[in-house]
Amino acid sequence: MSWFESLVLGLVQGLTEFLPVSSSAHLRLTAAFSGWKDPGAAFTAITQIGTETAVLIYFRKDIGRIVSAWARSLFDKAMRRDHDAQMGWLVIVGSIPIGVLGVTLKDQIEGPFRDLRITATMLIVVGVVIGIADRLAARDETGGRHRAPKQRKSLENLGVKDGLIFGLCQACALIPGVSRSGATISGGLFMGYRREAAARYSFLLAIPAVLASGAFEVKDSLEEGHVDWPPTLFATVIAFVSGYAVIAWFMKWISHKSFMPFVWYRVALGIAIIALVTAGVLSPHAAESAG
Repeated sequence: MSWFESLVLGLVQGLTEFLPVSSSAHLRLTAAFSGWKDPGAAFTAITQIGTETAVLIYFRKDIGRIVSAWARSLFDKAMRRDHDAQMGWLVIVGSIPIGVLGVTLKDQIEGPFRDLRITATMLIVVGVVIGIADRLAARDETGGRHRAPKQRKSLENLGVKDGLIFGLCQACALIPGVSRSGATISGGLFMGYRREAAARYSFLLAIPAVLASGAFEVKDSLEEGHVDWPPTLFATVIAFVSGYAVIAWFMKWISHKSFMPFVWYRVALGIAIIALVTAGVLSPHAAESAG
C-alpha cells in the first residue's frame, strides 16, 4: 500500500465511520474504483481503532462517569441502581451479539461478505430501513393535524431487552454496506428513542467491539506479518483526526435534521454499483488484499 492510498483510505474511514453510509463499504469501493487492491478486513479493523479513539476523547466525560460508576457497582449494591452504572452493564450486554457473530462468521466477513453485489444490496435495503425509521421519528416529533407530538424515549429508559436489540442491530454491520451507526440508530428510532439518544448509545456501544476487533487484528497481523504497518498506522492517525471532526458535526446534525440525504445517497450508490458490476466495469470480487 502506498502512502497516498493510506492517506485517502484513512480519510474515507474517518469521514464515513460515524455517518449511516457504511465505512467498510466505502473503503472497499474506494479501492475498487481506484484500481487498488482491497485493503481488507484487517486494515478496516485496525484503522477503526483511530476512529474509536476519537469517540473516547469526544465522549470522555460520559465514558469516565460510566466506567467509574460501573466499577463501584461491582462492590456497592446501592450503586447498581445508578443510571451510569446501568449504562456500563448495558454496553457490555449490547456488545455480546457482535462478539459472538464476529468470531463465528470471521471467514465470511473476510471473504464472501466483501462481494460488491452484497455491499450494494445492503446499501439499498438498509437505506430504505433508515428512511422508514426516520419518517416514524419525524412523525412522533412533529405530530400532525389530528395528533399531538409523541414523547420519545431517552437513555434513562434503556433496559436489557432494548440493549440487546441495539446489539443485534450493531452486529448486522459485520456485512459491508450495512453501517454500524445506520443499523443501531435506525433500530433505536424503531424502538421509540430520540435521535440523539440512539446515536449516543450507538457510539458508546461500538467502543468495546471495535477496540476488541482491532486488538485481535493487531495480534494476528504481528504473528502472520500480512499488514504493511507504516501506511496502516498513518491511515489510522488520519482516521482519528477526520473522525473526530465528523462526530462533532454529526451530533449537532441529528438533533434537528433528517436522515433522508443519507438515505438517497445510499440508494443511488447501491444502484450505481449494481449497474457497474452488471456492465462489467467493476468486478464484484475483491482483488488480492493489500498487505
